[in-house]
Amino acid sequence: MTTSFLEQQIRKKKSFLCVGLDTDLEKMPPHLLEEEDPIFAFNKGIIDATKDYAVAYKPNIAFYEAYGISGWESLQKTIDYLNKTAPEVFTIADAKRGDIGNTAQRYAKAFFEDLNFDAVTVAPYMGHDSVEPFLEFEDRHTILLALTSNSGAFDFQTRDLEGKALYQQVLNTSKSYKNAENLMYVVGATKATFLQEVRSIVPDHFLLVPGVGAQGGSLAEVCQYGLNEHVGLLVNSSRGIIYASNGREYGEAARAKAMELQREMAQYL
Repeated sequence: MTTSFLEQQIRKKKSFLCVGLDTDLEKMPPHLLEEEDPIFAFNKGIIDATKDYAVAYKPNIAFYEAYGISGWESLQKTIDYLNKTAPEVFTIADAKRGDIGNTAQRYAKAFFEDLNFDAVTVAPYMGHDSVEPFLEFEDRHTILLALTSNSGAFDFQTRDLEGKALYQQVLNTSKSYKNAENLMYVVGATKATFLQEVRSIVPDHFLLVPGVGAQGGSLAEVCQYGLNEHVGLLVNSSRGIIYASNGREYGEAARAKAMELQREMAQYL
């Protein structure tokens, strides 16, 4: 998917909402555990309930890997269902991969070709040869971890490195990567005041912003500092939407939460 098509969908739906599919058997409504594939059944219910308000979906791969082969099968069913029933939405494999050479190529092939995701999250620590294999894929996007929403981000990401914070070095250096136009960046909503600096370095790239909702990030601040002329934001909410209810009405509750965020987003568009 091209970024221009993504922008079209954002403006059509008046939404830049990304729904995180962090699906946990221990948190889903108990009645779904009777299903042949509870994870996919839950995801299908969430997708059906929220796809009118979301422009992107982001399965966190750890929640599928944790269940072994059956988890991967659930992930395959989920991405196939998204691509079939909502082909206009942007799909993100939140895998946080980051290895060099042939290994990076295999990761890229797995998520872009075999699973057919539009984007994958990648850690920058090992440098350009761990990122550029992902950037080779046309109309696919590599979402580089820049400034994350967790408290441990301050351990390294904001530390001074030759006059600049490490996350600033990541942003600046990555702009020189081959096919850097295929880059997006993760910047946490709980670090919203840093977005102004981020935008001064990467004014035109899309930012994936987790942390709105359960982690306490402010959508108003994210929009104040992060919006650009092409919108340039995908704001993710996971637990706040998908676990809005633990009952049989979980889909309706998720829809209500997604609609609430979409209506707030519409004001900023």
